[in-house]
Amino acid sequence: MRMIRNTLVVSLAALVLAGCGTADRYYLLTAAGPAPSGGGRGIGVGPVSVAEYLNRSNMVFQSGGNQLEVAENHHWAGDLEKSIASVMAANLGRELGTGNVQVYPWDRDGELSYQVVIDVRQFHGSADGGAILEAGWRVYSLPGSRLVASRSSTLQEPLERDGFDALAAAESRLLMRLAREVAGVMSR
Repeated sequence: MRMIRNTLVVSLAALVLAGCGTADRYYLLTAAGPAPSGGGRGIGVGPVSVAEYLNRSNMVFQSGGNQLEVAENHHWAGDLEKSIASVMAANLGRELGTGNVQVYPWDRDGELSYQVVIDVRQFHGSADGGAILEAGWRVYSLPGSRLVASRSSTLQEPLERDGFDALAAAESRLLMRLAREVAGVMSR
C-alpha cells in the first residue's frame, strides 16, 4: 500500500512539473445527479467560503507533511466557492427530495426553511493517494436564523486512478458524502 501511495504522489508531482509546457486543462465538480424538479422544502446553500490556500483557479495537492503543490496547468473550470455551493445544492436536493434549493445570494428568506453555511478548510489531493475534505458547517432554520446544528466533518476518498480528473471525481464524491451528513440533520 505504501508503494502505491508513493507512486501516486510521484505521479501527481510529475504531472505538476510536466505541466510547464502543456496546455491548460479544466475540471468540474459534479453532483451525484440533478435535484428533483418542482417544489418542496426550501433550502438555501451558502455562503460557502474556502481556505485562502484554495482560493485560486489551480488545483492543489499535498505532496507530503506540510508541503502543498499547486498544479500550474490544471484548473477548476469556475470559481471554487460557487462550484461547491452549486454541487452541494444539487446533492442536498437529491438527498431531501426537493427541487426548491437555492444558492446564496437569494432574493428572499421567506421561501426557505433552512440555510446551510459551509467553511471549507481543506479540499485537495492528499499524500496518501486520495482526496480530503475538511469543512465546518452550520444549518439554520428560517425565518429567524435559529441555529439547528453546527458541525465539523473530515472526509477522505481514494482516487480511482492517477491524475487530476480522478482527483476532481474524488472531490465530487466527498461533496456527496458531506451533503448526506448535512441532510441527516435536516431530516430529523
